[in-house]
Amino acid sequence: MTAEIVSVGTELLLGQTVDTNAAELGRKLAALGIVHRRRQTVGDNLERAADAIREALGRADTVFTIGGLGPTQDDLTRDAIALALGVSLVHDPEIEAHLRAMFERRRIPWTDSQTRQAQRPEGSQPVANPNGTAPGLICERDGKRVIALPGPPNEFGPMVEGPVGEYLAALTGGMALHSRVVRVCGMGESMVERTIRDLVDGENPTVAPYAKLGEVHLRVSTMAPDADSAASVLQPVVATIRERLGKHVYGFDDQPLESAVIGLLRDRKQTLAVAESMTGGGLGGRLTSVEGSSAAFVGGVIAYQAQVKEQLLGVSRELLAAHGTVSEACAVAMAEGARVRFETDFALGITGNAGPTVDAAGTRVGTVFIALASSEGTQVVEHEFTGQRGAVRSKAAQGALTMLWFALNR
Repeated sequence: MTAEIVSVGTELLLGQTVDTNAAELGRKLAALGIVHRRRQTVGDNLERAADAIREALGRADTVFTIGGLGPTQDDLTRDAIALALGVSLVHDPEIEAHLRAMFERRRIPWTDSQTRQAQRPEGSQPVANPNGTAPGLICERDGKRVIALPGPPNEFGPMVEGPVGEYLAALTGGMALHSRVVRVCGMGESMVERTIRDLVDGENPTVAPYAKLGEVHLRVSTMAPDADSAASVLQPVVATIRERLGKHVYGFDDQPLESAVIGLLRDRKQTLAVAESMTGGGLGGRLTSVEGSSAAFVGGVIAYQAQVKEQLLGVSRELLAAHGTVSEACAVAMAEGARVRFETDFALGITGNAGPTVDAAGTRVGTVFIALASSEGTQVVEHEFTGQRGAVRSKAAQGALTMLWFALNR
């Protein structure tokens, strides 16, 4: 079963409203195993909306429209569907009676414009909308269908999860998409794909790699009637991926890297402190976002200026004069100073130039030094990150977590 989405609304084209509904619907279609082929947005124009629906029906079994079902003159989706299907709009007295009763209960004056919401394309079926006034519509014709959904998210979501979702589930025979996400750090997307090329080329389950910030996610998916049936297909492939990628696999599904790191530290009853410069608390923020992180994460210092590095972390003035604040030596001294002052098993130190310009010492934008101090000594790595200032800072925090993950998995 294939589908396309047509979002209707000039405010979407102008960027005044973000189309979160289409993203939500896309996720729902994927979960039901419906192939979502295309998505387009048109303004509040009858002919263009009708053309978009007509063209989408030429490519897909099911076309979803979002928005344009209200009572105003620019709510043209009902008209556009009728025009695209070559049918007339008909007045539905049951819809009008329902609307009038709703308005009376809410003590809202009835206006003639509300009658527009009681119109529907000939042969269509209304879909109840308990959270608003405009009903949805299901229009079946020649083995295909147009499903019209309201635009307000508080009306759209319940309709998709409720009656429309049930209708679609019946069409797909109860099959649904089941997935596991394998999370990988410390290995680039191309290397990951080469390592599991045969699995990526497989058809059931499918294995799709996605590059994320400093890591790779592998979505392993299959169509199945229930979770147990899906697991019998997914688990052997997930196990193979884990075996081949080894310690590069840090977690599954929604588990972020900071959660995996905190979990290991907590299990081993070990502790961590951080000394941050250019990340400005970004690393500590990720660590403290993990529930129960206080069992492992002791605290940190944001040492942005040189004198703070000296006063709070014990980085010597002579070291700073000789090597500068963005240097291997400074990162090492920051990590070691934090470990001593917080009395922890591990400490991370981060210093670098996030941009947007070369610093006074001539350090290139994106140059970052990350050090990890422990009872086994201190290791330090130099990185050259790309991107805008925010991206460099985020990559630095990710790099620090990755460094700690591998240290914990030696």
